[in-house]
Amino acid sequence: MATTNPDVESTTDEKPELTLDVKVEVKSTCERHVVVTVPRAEVERYRRDSYDDIVPKAELPGFRAGKAPRKLVESRFKEQVAEQVKSSLVMDSLQKVTSGDYFSAIGEPDFDFEAVQLPEEGDFVYQFRIEVRPDFETPQWEGLKLQRPVCEVTESHLEERLRWTLARFLPGEPVDGACQSGDSVTLNGQFSYEGRNISSFDEEKVVVRQRLCFGDAQVAGFDELICGKHEGESFTTTLKISDSAANEELRGKEVQAQFEIVEIRRVNVDEIGPAELDKLGFESTDELRDFVRTELQQQFGYRQQQSLRKQIVQMLTAGANWELPESLVRSQTNRELQRMILELQRSGISQDDITGYVNMARMNARESTIAALREHFVLEKIAEDLKLEPSEADYDREIGLIAEQSDSTPRRIRARLEKSGQMDALRNQIVERMVIEKVVEAAQLQDQQDTEFFKSLGKDSSDIDFTIAGDFAIIPEAKHDNAPPELPGAAKLPEKDKED
Repeated sequence: MATTNPDVESTTDEKPELTLDVKVEVKSTCERHVVVTVPRAEVERYRRDSYDDIVPKAELPGFRAGKAPRKLVESRFKEQVAEQVKSSLVMDSLQKVTSGDYFSAIGEPDFDFEAVQLPEEGDFVYQFRIEVRPDFETPQWEGLKLQRPVCEVTESHLEERLRWTLARFLPGEPVDGACQSGDSVTLNGQFSYEGRNISSFDEEKVVVRQRLCFGDAQVAGFDELICGKHEGESFTTTLKISDSAANEELRGKEVQAQFEIVEIRRVNVDEIGPAELDKLGFESTDELRDFVRTELQQQFGYRQQQSLRKQIVQMLTAGANWELPESLVRSQTNRELQRMILELQRSGISQDDITGYVNMARMNARESTIAALREHFVLEKIAEDLKLEPSEADYDREIGLIAEQSDSTPRRIRARLEKSGQMDALRNQIVERMVIEKVVEAAQLQDQQDTEFFKSLGKDSSDIDFTIAGDFAIIPEAKHDNAPPELPGAAKLPEKDKED
């Protein structure tokens, strides 16, 4: 299937409208093959504009700056101008096409810029592949029947969580003897595959529990491996890399792990005295208990939100079985993890718990990314219908919550998000939550006691924020830019005047 429009036009302050012919072929639900044709008249106009800019500033031997004959300038700078014209035409036409009504792009155009040639005669034609949002009808989202989990934090629940919190935060006392379950240990780790070292970490602290989890593997029976060993001793084991690991070569492979015990510490949580409270930054046991209660409430609030979201997206994406290209899944995997981290941070979840959530997601990264993409497409469609878009106040509030959890300032958090390209993930997070809130408001809600929440808090695993086989790229590199390549040995083009 292909669509054609010979009159794609746009305006800028500096140039007349650019006329293009665009053909779009549907390759799959989320892929388009696009052929762009720039008429010869437009090529010549861009060429004239380039020379008009160069001639008044060109410096050639035997002539004062700007006084060389135009034909001589055109001959001297022919190759450079051709590259400049090609670059300008590609960038301008791409902007017009991707911002038009043909599709909603979710990735960069994929093509080899260097292989594109500007012909001496005839029209300028190039083509590219691009990933797009699928076309579909907005599902019926009003009046859904939802089960809203509820629960009460009792004193026994608070006491259990209090002991876990103390074991997590108190440094404990050094242990000269053998390691026991529940001890806090500092480890060095080294991983190899077929005799080749693939990664390592230094001095990561974990609590000795049944399992030790990484972003792409886990050590079952971790407590059995380490208990009885002393500081300075090492032990080895074999573990299997997840099928969703970033490194495709290592997916599903067994790797050898060697751990060295750097330090063992033991926390006694039977008594909470002034010294322990001071180490944790609390003035009284009541203040500590209030902190733990708030942490529990925040964690359940997140669980409740996620339960409602899960029910909603299951209903709304029931028919959303679009086939997603593997390249799209790979490029979006880390963005989805970033969005998840931001959501957890703004919900007040502790960093230790965040690591656990993220490691679980990384273990099933491909499947969770596919599900998240389908959910996002549907929720974004509803947002467009309702004309929902975050305001600056929404961004400020979200960044403020993340800053509070991260013990940082909103200004620093915003700068970090902008520098790392995560503002787009933050925007998607806000928009999706706005849609979920609208759906919940229009839903038929029935409260249901959550009997599993506190069982899930009895952790039998420890997490390290580390991926053995490497992590997914944060942001893909741009495939092209607006600067034409330098031609070895060619005359240098005069620099353009800087804009005010």
